Amino acid sequence: MLKKLLVCLIGLMFLTMAVVPVLAQNHDWVEFFWAEGCPHCAKEKVFLTELKTKYPDLVIKSYEISQNLVNALLLQQRGRDLNADVSGVPFTIIGDEYVSGFRDNETTGKQIETRYIQVMSENAQVETPQPAGQLLNVPLLGAVNLASLSLPVLTFLIALMDGFNPCAMWTLLFLISLLLGMKDRKRMWLLGTVFIATSALVYFLFLAAWLNLFIFLGMVAWVRVGIGLVASAAGGMYLRDYYRDQSGCKVVGDEKRQKIFGKLRDITAKKQLLVALGGIMLLAVAVNLVELICSAGLPAVYTQVLSLSNLPRWQYDLYLIFYVLVFMLDDLFIFFTAMLTLKAVGIQSKYAKVSRLVGGILMIMIGVLLLFKPSWLMFG
Repeated sequence: MLKKLLVCLIGLMFLTMAVVPVLAQNHDWVEFFWAEGCPHCAKEKVFLTELKTKYPDLVIKSYEISQNLVNALLLQQRGRDLNADVSGVPFTIIGDEYVSGFRDNETTGKQIETRYIQVMSENAQVETPQPAGQLLNVPLLGAVNLASLSLPVLTFLIALMDGFNPCAMWTLLFLISLLLGMKDRKRMWLLGTVFIATSALVYFLFLAAWLNLFIFLGMVAWVRVGIGLVASAAGGMYLRDYYRDQSGCKVVGDEKRQKIFGKLRDITAKKQLLVALGGIMLLAVAVNLVELICSAGLPAVYTQVLSLSNLPRWQYDLYLIFYVLVFMLDDLFIFFTAMLTLKAVGIQSKYAKVSRLVGGILMIMIGVLLLFKPSWLMFG
């Protein structure tokens, strides 16, 4: 079962990476892919209407992708044809070139108009002026505003809440208690570091799989609604646990927990270091599978919000890395403190309780926005 799940997740991770470039024809129409609730799309729609008035022969083919799966799949096909990243909208195709995003009429709008004039001239086989050369697909500096600064804050808050996860914490604490009984300090550091590093890598792959799935599906409305409902339900569970003062991992029962503890003892007792390291890595993978269930959908909710932002692929990956680093902060603090002081420490329950209160409120807010105002979560 574990192997099958890993294969599926890795497959999802690479789902959007296969592209087959196809030469596009210089048609003199404009293909405009947009989504309901997208503020940048709304701005471009107004611009294209004005452009149509200026050029009556202009044909605009409009494709709404959030409520039309056929249009969403067509956008993915266009992305493969042009070898382009189509993770965000608006996405505009003019001839064999494209424009991703929309800043304003003077920049992105001018680029679209210049390219349209060029295509008409090429089709008429007459000379055409050179394009303005403003390559402002999704500007990294000019479009910086309060909204773009909010995504790092949101990433930090959700990752921090996700980090206070009892399903992973008790495993790490028990592992540390076993490591502290060793005389070999190098072995202690090595086994603990491998456990944490493997956990971080596996969690990054899980997040990447979720993100690629949502990017592949695009802004299909039912996906956004489903994740919005999950976020609202997760927020309700967090608030319920806060008021009931519940702590600990409810996914793993005492019997299963004792089995994991037994495996940990066997692994750390192995004299062959490579065998022990392999066992620690496999256990880290298994624990993170359980942790995904225990996290009440936080990774899925976060990656859905992230996929709504119109960002280059490398920025998506940087946000995932940032998420994992924040997610691992409490584990790193506990591990390094224990290794340096030779005493097992834990996060006080009051901090975990506060994180449930903050997390519950934040998740409900995200859920409501995904359902009714998704444009407020489009940070790119």
